[in-house]
Amino acid sequence: MPVQYVTGDVFVNRVGAEALAHGCNCAGSMGAGVAVGFRERYPAMFEEFRRRCRAKPKEFDLGSVFLWREPGAPAVFNLGTQPRPGRGATYLVVEAALKALRAAADESGIRSVAMPRIAAGYGGLSWKKVRALIDSAFADWPGTVYVYEEFKEGE
Repeated sequence: MPVQYVTGDVFVNRVGAEALAHGCNCAGSMGAGVAVGFRERYPAMFEEFRRRCRAKPKEFDLGSVFLWREPGAPAVFNLGTQPRPGRGATYLVVEAALKALRAAADESGIRSVAMPRIAAGYGGLSWKKVRALIDSAFADWPGTVYVYEEFKEGE
């Protein structure tokens, strides 16, 4: 099965995924939710993310993906799912970001990605509908996407 739903903490990465992914706003902020964990664990990535969001013209926008790699840590796919912090995600944008994630994973040779429930928390979307988008985007993918559907600290 290309998509597996698991319980635990994406940062513990008990599934051993090569990369982590999460939904981001395109305003350069990682100040709430799981994004704070990414900002704290990948400070250089956060600075590059902020630079891309504030560049003229923008270098990170809705529906796009920004891959970050650094030695000794899983790669990170930042998905442009919201225009600004808080609500504002749309299903069309999430679908585009998931397609961009798949293409970027294929291009970089990454075959396992772990992510939390994207766009359903601060993004404000229905998890049931977002889950269907994930299933559709990765239905025939040769790798595995692990979705941490339920958070359990330390697992």
